[in-house]
Amino acid sequence: MASVYSVTQVNAYIKNMFAQDFALNRISVKGEVSNCKYHTSGHIYFTLKDGKSSMAAVMFAGHRKGLAFKLEEGQQVVVKGSVEVYERDGRYQLYAQEITKEGIGDLFERFQKLRDELEEMGMFSPEYKKPIPRHAKTVGIVTAPTGAAIRDIMNISARRNPYVQLFLYPALVQGENAKESIVKGIETLDQMGLDVLIVGRGGGSIEDLWAFNEEVVARAVFHCTTPVISAVGHETDVTITDYVADMRAPTPSAAAELAVFDYRLFEEQVGLYGNTLLRTMERKLERYRFQGNQYALKLKIYDPKRRIHESRQRLADIEDRLKNLILVKTAAGRTRAEEGRLRMQQLIEKQTVRDRHRLELLISRLEAGSPLKRIGGGYGFVTDGKNKRINSVNQVKAGDRIGVRLKDGSMEAVVSRIAPEESGLSESRKEAASRYDCIPLEDGQEKETE
Repeated sequence: MASVYSVTQVNAYIKNMFAQDFALNRISVKGEVSNCKYHTSGHIYFTLKDGKSSMAAVMFAGHRKGLAFKLEEGQQVVVKGSVEVYERDGRYQLYAQEITKEGIGDLFERFQKLRDELEEMGMFSPEYKKPIPRHAKTVGIVTAPTGAAIRDIMNISARRNPYVQLFLYPALVQGENAKESIVKGIETLDQMGLDVLIVGRGGGSIEDLWAFNEEVVARAVFHCTTPVISAVGHETDVTITDYVADMRAPTPSAAAELAVFDYRLFEEQVGLYGNTLLRTMERKLERYRFQGNQYALKLKIYDPKRRIHESRQRLADIEDRLKNLILVKTAAGRTRAEEGRLRMQQLIEKQTVRDRHRLELLISRLEAGSPLKRIGGGYGFVTDGKNKRINSVNQVKAGDRIGVRLKDGSMEAVVSRIAPEESGLSESRKEAASRYDCIPLEDGQEKETE
């Protein structure tokens, strides 16, 4: 009977074979970086692949000095190190000691090109992002029906809110027909009028996630009228769908947390709101009750009947004071009027006496200067035919008719002779002027003096 070996013995034997192989101890492998993970311990875990195959690789923290750049997805690199067997898991992997960059891988180059094109078209712009409903009742899911992603989403949804209804479209998430299946799922669920969609799958290499980097899938997400949450791979995995979707979740589990609201927390918040509302209402009722009491007290104080009675009493008091004031003012006015009348009468009497004296003086002066009184002494007032006064012999000639006004009447005469005086006034005229208070003038006229 052949010997029977344990798994540990077989793995140890194979590990020893790898260790004795000179080519595997000093080997350089060229390939594209995929599934790159930086561990908190400082180790770097990644997959090295080409178009047909892949192999696991690791660079321990002690060999990080052999890496002069940040190792990222899609980089084309040459890894120098050794191929050894990890005895516990019975698998081999490449232990990197030095990594140099050779270029960008084909898939990563396609990813960057499509990302730049869609970004230039504006499909990543924030203004096109639709808000995720805060309290969604229906959630659509586009993912594989048997993967870990749908199980995580269902478990978290049931825990957070068992009343949210989930709709699954079983789509292919890997392979040649995956992109058409994902697009069909998005379009189908979008027509159902759901609150939010989750599109994604669990983690994997860049090849496994490539369906979510296809342009048709990106356009389906962009044109979807229902808000879309992208949940592809792990937190470090980034796809085109993440850029186009309305929100990116690092994992399918996180997408469920974002899409399904916590019903217990919602109940607690509603309870808090109810208690707050009740307390607010109680405080307002208490305040209104206090205000009502205050208004009732003020109503008693400011009772209209009482105010009318007080107003009537004040009006009566004012009326009495007004009557007394009118009587006092009237008496004082009468006294002042009588005093004024007496003063006016005295002034009128004094003024009358003064005016009578002045009038008598004026009458005396007028009588003294009256022509008729002067004519009474033998003089007459001579006028021409037109009844104009004659002051000089030069105003008439022989044969003119003249009028003479005397004390007791008038008469008409005819000038028979004119005898002008050559030098000054005659003695008789000077005597007459002196007698009747006249001033002799150069032109032969006389001016009456007072």
